[in-house]
Amino acid sequence: MLDVRFIREHPEMVQDAARKKRMDVDVQQFLDIDVKRRELLSKIENLKALRNKTSKDIPTLQGDEKQEAIARMKEVAAESKELEGPLREVEAAFEALMLQMPNIPSDDVPEGESDADNIELRTWGDIPEFDFEPRDHVELGELLDIIDIPRASKLAGARTYFLKNAGVLLEQAVLQFALYHMVNKGFTPFVVPHLVRDQAMTGTAYFPAGREQAYRMSEDELNLIGTSEVPVTSYHTDETLREDELPKYYAGLSSCYRREAGTYGKDTRGLYRVHQFQKVEQVIICRNDPEVSTREHDHILNNAEEILQALGLPYRVVLVCGGDLGGPQIKKYDIETWMPGRGAYGETHSASKFHDFQARRLNIRYREKEGGTLKFVHTLNNTVIASPRVLIPLLELRQRRDGSVAIPEVLQPFMGGMQEIAPR
Repeated sequence: MLDVRFIREHPEMVQDAARKKRMDVDVQQFLDIDVKRRELLSKIENLKALRNKTSKDIPTLQGDEKQEAIARMKEVAAESKELEGPLREVEAAFEALMLQMPNIPSDDVPEGESDADNIELRTWGDIPEFDFEPRDHVELGELLDIIDIPRASKLAGARTYFLKNAGVLLEQAVLQFALYHMVNKGFTPFVVPHLVRDQAMTGTAYFPAGREQAYRMSEDELNLIGTSEVPVTSYHTDETLREDELPKYYAGLSSCYRREAGTYGKDTRGLYRVHQFQKVEQVIICRNDPEVSTREHDHILNNAEEILQALGLPYRVVLVCGGDLGGPQIKKYDIETWMPGRGAYGETHSASKFHDFQARRLNIRYREKEGGTLKFVHTLNNTVIASPRVLIPLLELRQRRDGSVAIPEVLQPFMGGMQEIAPR
């Protein structure tokens, strides 16, 4: 979240951020609530000070004067108690509105309504031309006996799937390759809790705006994560780190769960948009310095590009426009990989920087080496790889006329030396 002092001093900037991000936020309403809250707090503090002074004076008083002081103290206590209810209401409204305040997008974030307005920055790799009629990943999955969607749908409904046979080996190979790649680059690997408390979801800004996308275990007051970003970024909640500990490079491996609310009828075929998937996510916690954050943003983007290049998958990098940028992000790059079955690029990675927006919610700080000043850290994250979505280009781009699929050389050691998946 933003510093409340920043909102008070720059309300026009915050309102313009909401406009650019196409968010329905009323900054003036928040400021009005903030004024009421501060007035009530001031009244309560003044009454508390008066009560404390009177309680100290009472032992020194005698007779009527003492009784008057006791009566006055009771009146003050009653008045203070009457203000507690209004203060609770105002504070609840303040906290709810505070969580709606958007982060300020970077100056170079373009205007736009949706992902259609994102700006292509660069491409890598050649889009292949087949000398035969290529199959999409659903057809290939059935032919190779590695994907079964109809039986999964009978058991679990739409947007579900079984992976089987070499499909399981391929997915595990992709995940293991990506994880080892990050470990070799100095990232600490994590296997994380899949169920987390509201604090972690709110702290990483997946609540309240993204609440409809989460699977919630109401009885236990826990939520299934939609990405390991949530537990990994929350790992240092309420901690104060040393400056010389930073940056922290983390990579979380987990299953992920999303309801995909609001996507009825969109991307219903195949593995593109599903309720459960596997992902390796990279998270960086660094010093509170915009230049450092910019370097680390390029860093995590480059890590993901290295993975796709090693797999030989053509892709493009786009700069995300305001209307496609979430409330907490300052700037975001998406990587979209070419998927022949869609005849288009499809998003496979999102690289986000937040500055101290998440850290303020999670209360993650560090003490500067020089001077000892406490500051909130900056946080960033990006996909390393997500499956089964990455299986779409892996299968479709590397298919042969007979339906077999060539396995990328970098994955073969993770598949026992298997070089292809052939029709069964």
